Amino acid sequence: MPEAAPQRSDAQKNREHILQVAHDVLAESPDASLNSIAKRAEVGPGTLYRHFPTREALILEVYRHDIGRLVGSVPDVLASHAPLDALRTWFTTMSAYVRIKHGLGEALHSAAALEVASESWPLVSTAVGRLLEACERNGDVRPGIDPADVIMLMSCLWRTPNTPEGAAQADRLMELAIDGFRPRPPRT
Repeated sequence: MPEAAPQRSDAQKNREHILQVAHDVLAESPDASLNSIAKRAEVGPGTLYRHFPTREALILEVYRHDIGRLVGSVPDVLASHAPLDALRTWFTTMSAYVRIKHGLGEALHSAAALEVASESWPLVSTAVGRLLEACERNGDVRPGIDPADVIMLMSCLWRTPNTPEGAAQADRLMELAIDGFRPRPPRT
């Protein structure tokens, strides 16, 4: 089968714009229709459906796009924050993305969704590893912490309600986790 032709630059810009608008609209209302997303993106429904033929395809691509941006943000977050604050900032952003994902219901329980989650795991784990290495070099966390353990532990953050109280609880939970990462005094 011949290789697919690369998208024209205007088609790629449309796609990126639709993904950003879809992210924003779905964050506001997980039940938003594809037509409402097209309208807000100021594209015709045909343009949206050409890029994303189903609701599930759009939702999964929004998730993939968000995770890609998050993973790619590690160098910038580390450059603009002290390592431990970079870890906090990164996990706060990740939690916001996952909260959006969790609000999208049945679309994320398919084989395609499991495939997207599986493909994102090594990327996220590598990003967390880079953050932990920076924290370790700075003396903020003890050596040898497994990124997978940190991700599992931090998963409590995106289970808090999307309310001011939930945000406060997430902050408290993050600090409890970070306290557990800190270097321990030698046992005597």
